[in-house]
Amino acid sequence: MTVHEFASHLPPVNASLNALTAVLLAVGLWRIKRGDTGGHMRVMLTALSVSALFLACYLLYHFFHGATLFPRHDWSRPLYFLVLGTHTVLAVVNLPLIFLAVRHAVRGDFARHVAITRWLWPSWMYVSVTGVLVYFMLYKWFTA
Repeated sequence: MTVHEFASHLPPVNASLNALTAVLLAVGLWRIKRGDTGGHMRVMLTALSVSALFLACYLLYHFFHGATLFPRHDWSRPLYFLVLGTHTVLAVVNLPLIFLAVRHAVRGDFARHVAITRWLWPSWMYVSVTGVLVYFMLYKWFTA
């Protein structure tokens, strides 16, 4: 199997990685709400690792495959681009904030960590869930 053929199989992998990230984010929030800081840290670092793997797979797919055009020109098109647009903008905004939140946590500056994650967590969750939605809209629900 060539790299190009391998890359063509990545969209469902990417959707699965996004879904797993969403689950990990929910578990991470649940753990910190219970006061389990060690469990929270492990789960959130796993979420970060899964997101990094997603990013690598996403970039590999688009390097070898290019853009996938949305196949329909009906009511679903503006909805798709609304979801994709908000997903993409927030994903770009989240990336440096995730590293900043981790930096503050590692340094023990939990006040700053919480100040960032209060806004970052819902945004990261939105990006993870809408990543799955984009996959279904593009490859399953609204196919030509």
